[in-house]
Amino acid sequence: MIFINYYLPKKKYYIIQSIQEIMEIQDKTSLKLPKENLEAKDFLPLLGTDYVELYVGNAKQAAYYYMSAWGFQPLAYAGLETGLKDRVSYVLEQDKIRIVLTSSLVPGGPINKHVDSHGDGVKAIALWVDDAVNSYKETTSRGAKSYLSPQTLEDDNGKVVLSGIHTYGETVHLFVERSDYHGVFMPGYKKWLPRYKPSEVGLRYIDHMVGNVGWNEMNKWCEFYAKVMGFAQLVSFDDKDISTDYTALMSKVMSNGNGRIKFPINEPADGRKKSQIEEYIQFYNGAGVQHMAMATNNIIHTVSNLRDRGIEFLTVPSSYYDDVLDRVGEIDEELEPLKDLGILIDRDDEGYLLQIFTKPVLDRPTMFIEIIQRKGAKSFGKGNFKALFEAIEREQASRGTL
Repeated sequence: MIFINYYLPKKKYYIIQSIQEIMEIQDKTSLKLPKENLEAKDFLPLLGTDYVELYVGNAKQAAYYYMSAWGFQPLAYAGLETGLKDRVSYVLEQDKIRIVLTSSLVPGGPINKHVDSHGDGVKAIALWVDDAVNSYKETTSRGAKSYLSPQTLEDDNGKVVLSGIHTYGETVHLFVERSDYHGVFMPGYKKWLPRYKPSEVGLRYIDHMVGNVGWNEMNKWCEFYAKVMGFAQLVSFDDKDISTDYTALMSKVMSNGNGRIKFPINEPADGRKKSQIEEYIQFYNGAGVQHMAMATNNIIHTVSNLRDRGIEFLTVPSSYYDDVLDRVGEIDEELEPLKDLGILIDRDDEGYLLQIFTKPVLDRPTMFIEIIQRKGAKSFGKGNFKALFEAIEREQASRGTL
């Protein structure tokens, strides 16, 4: 059975349970689904992103940053006070986004090793499933390397079943089954109730997460997501699409059947200078998550708040806005606020999108965050690639790494 939620021009959602229903809806509406997405195999139903866990050098200070600058709200805590002896974790949330920040409490061990090798970065992308045991069996039987065999965590509020597999670099996917749990986050955590709770900024859910892999590894990992997890290729970009006078990269976007999980995979391409992917891999010391794209319903409000809280964004020349409306057509927003904030605009057959990218949010030039507002568009801003990557190159040049 395939469940696909697609937003149509008349503002209706369709819950689609078969290929036949897809065809019927396409006949009655202007909806055009990518052919590849119909090929996604739904042996691994994914309900959404459950949480993203980052291994960091100082979880308490990182939590303060994501609360103060990004508007995340305190949710749960695990550490010495809850019986943990080796690590501490702070859980933050904003609407449907949950992030877990984890640090080690002892010398050595896998958390310290990860931070030493990569700096702060994403360790686990946890996926919400109905059946974590079956998810583990389906993926490992298709060739995935086991990270966590199924285990059940229980307390007075019920149980959570976890399992996990390895993906690119040292990144892992966890499968989280929580239908029988009614506590704050999961067993082993207590509610975190600090007095300090800065207001939210309007972030709603994770739109997509991008992985950077090494030379000639993109197809390998796209095949992994197709074979092991039943994903289909949504779109691809080659070095003609994503290039400047100096650097280039290749990218393919993999999506599960219902479209709730989208993983673009990037690899370097030949260029005259070092690309952003090569810079990432050098400083991250291997493949990993390059950025999280977080969706908002009001990008002007969100970005204005983030900028006021100290978040730094990439900027494009003001000339970008001279002819942007000639390219994308009519939009609902006034152009001047978008220009003032540096928000980019692009359009596809389904509508348009607004997007902006931060500078790296860590000391190493590795992970950054994208803010995106979709006004019907299903694409990823192809029309903005050149302006965006030239902006990234300017930042690379300032770091001496171009």
